[in-house]
Amino acid sequence: MSWNPALDPDCPTGDAVDAIETVIVPRARDLGGFEVRRALPAPRRQMVGPFIFFDQMGPAEFVTGQGIDVRPHPHIGLATVTYLQRGAIHHRDSLGTDQWIEPGAMNLMVAGHGITHSERMDDAARQAPQSLFGIQSWIALPKGAEDREAAFIHAPKEDLPILEGEGKQVRLIMGDAYGARAPVETPSEMFYLDAVLAPGAGLPLPDNHEDRGAYVLEGAVEIAGETYDAGRMMVFRPGDRVSMKAGPQGARVMLLGGATMEGARYIWWNFVASSKERIEEAKEAWRAGDWQNGRFQLPPGDDAEFIPLPER
Repeated sequence: MSWNPALDPDCPTGDAVDAIETVIVPRARDLGGFEVRRALPAPRRQMVGPFIFFDQMGPAEFVTGQGIDVRPHPHIGLATVTYLQRGAIHHRDSLGTDQWIEPGAMNLMVAGHGITHSERMDDAARQAPQSLFGIQSWIALPKGAEDREAAFIHAPKEDLPILEGEGKQVRLIMGDAYGARAPVETPSEMFYLDAVLAPGAGLPLPDNHEDRGAYVLEGAVEIAGETYDAGRMMVFRPGDRVSMKAGPQGARVMLLGGATMEGARYIWWNFVASSKERIEEAKEAWRAGDWQNGRFQLPPGDDAEFIPLPER
């Protein structure tokens, strides 16, 4: 039995309700020089499939010498997926990974029992003006994988399947959809794709997944006679056949979802877990700061500073 916080057995079905269960307006936050819009978690939706965080980064423009500098910080119980439209981010983690994240590539960091990473625009990247526009999402790990070993997987743009035709180009970032499968193994059953639609082009949602959502990144789409502009996430009722059509300026849409999780998750700072006890253990380990023998280590090459545990 899957678990879904927004599904009520007493809700009407069939023609009694719209196919769209929830429309989410992201919350905007200024991080000093660029804006992040968070669609998940939302008051009526903690997750869509396994996706528990969904952040739009930018669009932002940095002048020469400026950029983002996210110091080393920890994660547990989740996997991050960073996918850019513009710009580049330097990722380093406690596994020794040193990877530039660039547009169109898939970058999956599985935290499991614990990992530390940093995200920066540094070195030569600051020698000229630069842009940043993309999505970072978090995937909650199944209970059986919360304590697994950490990992980082990079799939370059050219390795991701592309489906084209009838005014649309769809890049499959993770999971399976429309009969295709992305090359990277996922922690649970899911799909995640980037769809660019020409004006008036139609796109049906994948029908082989229980939980499905769509986030309008650029332009607008029409669904069942209603128009949804950029910066809106729509969550759809399971089982319904749903199609969207791009507006007169075209659209870029992120589609996401998969099997619903087996239970709710607790979220505190950068930690996601199925129990409060797991959160408390991670907090104490980060507060202790035993980088040599403790649960968390700092990234090689970026170990001169870190983000302290919040006092809240």
